[in-house]
Amino acid sequence: MINRIRIIRKQKGMTLADLAEACDPPTTPQTIGRIETGMRTLSTKWMDRIATALGVEPELLVRGESAQTAQVVAALGERGAEALAKVHDALPPTAMGGAGDALMVVQVDYPHGEYRPGDQVWLREIAPEDAGRAVNRDVLVPRKAGRFAFGRLIDRRGDKVGILPPGHGEKQVVVESPAWIAVAEMLVRRL
Repeated sequence: MINRIRIIRKQKGMTLADLAEACDPPTTPQTIGRIETGMRTLSTKWMDRIATALGVEPELLVRGESAQTAQVVAALGERGAEALAKVHDALPPTAMGGAGDALMVVQVDYPHGEYRPGDQVWLREIAPEDAGRAVNRDVLVPRKAGRFAFGRLIDRRGDKVGILPPGHGEKQVVVESPAWIAVAEMLVRRL
């Protein structure tokens, strides 16, 4: 089995000490380092503790040696594409959210603003009271009669949210007491 703990930890911007402290109960950075490098066995109990601390599903921490996965082989920097010092697994963005987070997709059938037909906008659901962290981001919000509002969240006052649709000359849509708000995390566009 190939251990992905270091890759996930780094993608989450955590140090060994951060991950050790986030475990329940907390552990030492040395223990996490030994598990990452294979010097210590990754038991199912440790998988559960570390996965919870990272906010991912436990099965994401490992993969079989024969399993085919996309690889990150280069980085596009200021001077162009450069080889990485070490190739590593590309983790699906949908796996990097919190465990249990609701994901949804908006399919684009007609061009709207920066979105083109065939695009998919992947969104992650948040509670309406957390709308403040989604200001100036594209969101999907349910409306009455099974309809939705999609666009840039530009305002939040009390239990109302203001959304500016992506097309030119569109007027703000105000939604009262939305049951949830889904924030755009990823755009999938075929080339």
